[in-house]
Amino acid sequence: MPPARLPVPPPSETEIQPPGVPGLSGLLTLAVGVVILAALYVGQDVFLPVVLAILLAFVLAPFVDLMRKWHLGRVTSVIIAVLVTLGIIVSLGGLIGFQLAGLASDIPRYQTTIERKVGSLREGTLGKLPTMLRDFGRRFDKAVGEQPAEAQAPASPSAAAPAPEEPKPMPVEVHEPEPTPAQVARNFLLPLLEPLATMGIVFVVLVFILMQREDLRDRMIRLFGSSDLHRTTAAMDDGARRLSRYFLTQLALNAAFGLVAGIGLWLIGVPSPALWGVFAALMRFVPYIGSFVAAAPPILLAAAVDPGWSMALMTLALFVIGEPLMGHVVEPIVYGQSTGLSPFAVVISAIFWTWIWGPVGLLIATPLTLCLVVLGRHVERLEFLDVLLGDRPALTPAENLYQRMLAGDPDEALDSAEILLKERSLTSYYDEVALKGLQLAANDATRGVLTHRQLDQVRDVIKALVQDLGSHEDVEPPPHETADEPVAPPPSEKPAIKGPAVVGEMPHEDKISEAWKAEGAVMCIAGRGPLDEAASEMLAQLLNKHGLGSRLVPHEAVSRSAIYNLDMTGVQMVCISYLEISGTPAHLRYLLRRLRKKAPKAPILVGLWPAEDAVLKSETMRATLGADYYVSSMRDAVVQCLKAATGEEQLPEAVTTGQAANGAAAGKRLPLPA
Repeated sequence: MPPARLPVPPPSETEIQPPGVPGLSGLLTLAVGVVILAALYVGQDVFLPVVLAILLAFVLAPFVDLMRKWHLGRVTSVIIAVLVTLGIIVSLGGLIGFQLAGLASDIPRYQTTIERKVGSLREGTLGKLPTMLRDFGRRFDKAVGEQPAEAQAPASPSAAAPAPEEPKPMPVEVHEPEPTPAQVARNFLLPLLEPLATMGIVFVVLVFILMQREDLRDRMIRLFGSSDLHRTTAAMDDGARRLSRYFLTQLALNAAFGLVAGIGLWLIGVPSPALWGVFAALMRFVPYIGSFVAAAPPILLAAAVDPGWSMALMTLALFVIGEPLMGHVVEPIVYGQSTGLSPFAVVISAIFWTWIWGPVGLLIATPLTLCLVVLGRHVERLEFLDVLLGDRPALTPAENLYQRMLAGDPDEALDSAEILLKERSLTSYYDEVALKGLQLAANDATRGVLTHRQLDQVRDVIKALVQDLGSHEDVEPPPHETADEPVAPPPSEKPAIKGPAVVGEMPHEDKISEAWKAEGAVMCIAGRGPLDEAASEMLAQLLNKHGLGSRLVPHEAVSRSAIYNLDMTGVQMVCISYLEISGTPAHLRYLLRRLRKKAPKAPILVGLWPAEDAVLKSETMRATLGADYYVSSMRDAVVQCLKAATGEEQLPEAVTTGQAANGAAAGKRLPLPA
């Protein structure tokens, strides 16, 4: 007989279940990631030219489109754009070569100046510093009673005797034969073959990309978004347009910075100013440290050229003033907003691409990572790239509010709410953030994953939040223009116009009768869910802000045993709030019957805040329940209450999804806020 099993105690509130073993899908994803990393590292000679060609295509695409508007053919436009780019690169390469050659011929003179300055420093205070330190050490040892090392070691007669001199080695000189012309050509040309071959591959691939942009776009659409051609096409076109404009703007700004730096160094008198201007323009593509790296060589060169220190100090001032001016004044004005990359992602991407592709990877790390973020924001299958590398919050406002509820942090929840209220009304915030956050909590409570302590924290935080927002008026904030950042969502994903505040469309309070203004005129009853009372409190607050008297009633007060003691005097309308109705809503039907008996003349509105609830979709179920109005947003509930209070049918229609018992028609849904 097998031994009886002991009962397993239920997990405590603080116990965390161990993570499960990763499945086959997770292992396949890991394997694919490892293969991609190995391919990028091993196939550097193949992938690097292709990536450079893609980035150059983004820069040249507007130029090609402009020439095509001038009625030039596609082939002609592409050839002109590629030849102009090739000419600029060759010219810059030749300029850098001549500048380096002239700089190398003057190195002995610069070395003499450096040695003279180092000698003067040794003769000055810095040179006397080691002697002063040794003297201080001796005095310190004497003060603590230690004898010098020379007094402790007795003199030895044999140590004073001079050692016999060793014979000096014979000097040997090795003379190599003069290199032949073939060897000179080989030593000079071999280092140039690899970059020349890479540049040739880049321009060949660039020509094909510019010639077949639409075909490549269609293939990407087929690969990532063939199920929704319209949305994916708009996303790809919009993303490519934004990237082209951003890269072209960044190239222009960096070139302008390099030009200003070169002119400034020329005026200061630093040798090879064109070289350092090009170097400064290139290094500005390196995030955070690029400008510091670009400033170091000309500062050292200025110190080597000038016998004094004035030239080095002026060069330092040029970069110290120029870089903050460009980075914190000019770029914010031009870009308007951030590029869409988080600072942590910029640093990690610079390290990663430098490890993969060396110095060239460091230069293209930021543009390449930005391309990946745009793909993640526009292609659903690559959304993880936007989550990992983008600067958008990883959680939606509703998810962030729910997380703050679980953490029991009302101050952080209020801070986030005040930020969102700068661009939307209070009604919009309750509909799109607070209610959705409460729905997340209600779903978890229904599944039994919330402990009693967590559920109490959620109630306390949302109650404190609603009370703190009581001082905010339900008005639409003034609109403000936003910059066209490169990683903005495509037009197909942009939300509809946010639902406006109700106050701008409702009649003045003098049209509302005194009976509706009295306290308790609209009775807001909470459903039987653990968080329905919070939703009712939001509705009651909004009704008060629009001139209607409201009263919050818990669900226990309308139970079978307690409803007979409920005071319904002066009640003009009843609003019931439900965050979730699962299964057949028999309890709601019987609740409506009890309320009909208690207040037969008061219209009843049921707020089913999850818009996808089955009751909102089934006319038969709505008719069985018997309420007058069904709404799925706070704004629609306030609109319907104000319509009932004023009797005006010309007001904006609410979402009455079912036929009202008194014959009210269903209206059209207003656009919800983003």
